[in-house]
Amino acid sequence: MVPKISTLGGYIFEYQKSITNPTGFWTNIAESFYWRKKWDTVLDWNFTEPSIQWFINGKLNITENIFERYLFHRGDQPAIIWEPNDPNEEFVTLTYHQLFERVKKFSNVLLSHGVKKGDRVAIYMPMIPELPIAMLACARIGAIHSVVFGGFSAQSLSERIQDAGATLLVTADGGYRGSKTIPIKEIADEAMDHCSCVKTAIVARRTGEQVNMVAGRDLWWHDLEEAASPVHKAEEMDSEDPLFILYTSGSTGKAKGLVHTTAGYMVYTAYTFRNVFQYSDGDIYFCSADIGWVTGHSYLLYGPLLTGATTLMFEGIPTWPNAGRYWEIVDKHKVNQFYTAPTAIRSLMALGNEWLDGKHLGSLKVLGTVGEPINEEAWHWYHDHVGKNRCPIVDTWWQTETGGIMISPLAGIIPTKPSFATLPMMGVHPVILDANGKELHGNSVEGNLCINYPWPGMARTIWGDHKRFRDTYFSTYPGHYFTGDGAKRDEDGYYRILGRVDDVINVSGHRLGTAEIENAINGHPLVHESAVVGFPHPIKGQGIYAYVVCTEFSTGGEEGIRTSVLKTVSKFIGPFARPDKVQIVTGLPKTRSGKIMRRILRKIAENQVDNFGDTTTLLNPEIIDELLEGAKRLNGN
Repeated sequence: MVPKISTLGGYIFEYQKSITNPTGFWTNIAESFYWRKKWDTVLDWNFTEPSIQWFINGKLNITENIFERYLFHRGDQPAIIWEPNDPNEEFVTLTYHQLFERVKKFSNVLLSHGVKKGDRVAIYMPMIPELPIAMLACARIGAIHSVVFGGFSAQSLSERIQDAGATLLVTADGGYRGSKTIPIKEIADEAMDHCSCVKTAIVARRTGEQVNMVAGRDLWWHDLEEAASPVHKAEEMDSEDPLFILYTSGSTGKAKGLVHTTAGYMVYTAYTFRNVFQYSDGDIYFCSADIGWVTGHSYLLYGPLLTGATTLMFEGIPTWPNAGRYWEIVDKHKVNQFYTAPTAIRSLMALGNEWLDGKHLGSLKVLGTVGEPINEEAWHWYHDHVGKNRCPIVDTWWQTETGGIMISPLAGIIPTKPSFATLPMMGVHPVILDANGKELHGNSVEGNLCINYPWPGMARTIWGDHKRFRDTYFSTYPGHYFTGDGAKRDEDGYYRILGRVDDVINVSGHRLGTAEIENAINGHPLVHESAVVGFPHPIKGQGIYAYVVCTEFSTGGEEGIRTSVLKTVSKFIGPFARPDKVQIVTGLPKTRSGKIMRRILRKIAENQVDNFGDTTTLLNPEIIDELLEGAKRLNGN
């Protein structure tokens, strides 16, 4: 079993050990897993190429560390509890034994359709049990899974399938999200029209609605699983064989396919899960994240199952059929650890405390937040009204790129402070650099957050583009991994994350590149140019503010353009990326070299218009007055 720290002194001792002798520390953690062959060397790395390898020449399969390792004493224990969107529908419990049987069957289904070790399988599904089953089956046969969030559009799905070169797509007829029925198969069909690489689509049945099934390509999951053999021996994998590709937005338009490998990710997610949440045998753990994002990968699926936990998976949303849905689930299943996003907390807080009335919540021991820094007001509401002033809050900071939690309290062990992620995890060396790359030592400092030593869970590359991986994360500050986040270290040595310092907006915990949104807007036939910035949003944390330059107006005038711009973004990316505000303008503030002066646009979006700084390099200074007037009209001032 993965070791668990239980005291503050234990944290200090283990952290110092992990920093002074990282290879010895991670060797000790890795010894608790099942290996077909132990590693020859623990670590070989440089941040120049960059090249990072952990547990070199080790042989294993991650699913053997979930199933064969636990079946003797956990076979009848719930592995996954699936809570459906509609509270009137029965929930489903899969024991470790039942989950194993279904994973073996679907492994044989994939093999029978030509999927082999190293092939890529795209997964585009709602939050139903077949989603984790498909992921684990891929891992068992050595295929690389690439899960695409079910809220992405057909175009976004198509781009990710093509970039990964996926030969098979696992999808569903449809999905439920609150009061809406999502036409998953219809979107998948549109995406596959542009993906010649996909030869087979396996379709799970969820809504039962009539869908188009293409002969020779589309097959029903239930028919294939029913006919499949339940006998399967896991493929032997090298420690550094890819486990999955997960796409994330960057500061340029094209999404980045981050590659996580098998052994390091396994060791790191299991260790951080057990220690951050202080999970104990018999606990019920509930992570509300969608598996289409990294939180769902690491802390709904892999981390919990690798420690023999019971993990709860929820299909729906926190506000349907009412704003008490999360708390009903907590009481119904006697949840002990609950992990969600600050956006959800703020939205529930805004709807009032009456939805907590009559909810016991006495089973809760730990509360967690993820995706963005949590503001103090939301932190206190969560602590006081949900945790009843007795549950520690773990405000976790990490990224798709890091694979697992990097800075966080250990629940009930590290004293918390509202809006602070507090202290680093074992083996994590955070440093704060100024704009020139000089390290800021000591406490009470603020700058750019970097990491100066590898950790097992970190991404190894961007699929098909290692140069972009180097340029994005390792070139700004040579010798360091640059997180793209600003941070402060206070007088107690606690870390507070200040948000992105690049052109990335964190909307409801979803990281969106401004260039990606601009590319979508610019696809509108009447749009000449656009610029997107973030602004403070009371619920989402950050909202999206789009300045749109139009060549002409169609019927409907400015409002018609706004409506069609929102539809365009939904089509190209997905509804979750739609701008909150669209301001129609005749031009953008540009320097004489043609560069957009984004700080002016940010200040206007944030309504901080008292000082724009030096504007002498502007080619068109008169545009500022127009932008200010337009913003006043848009905001009803």
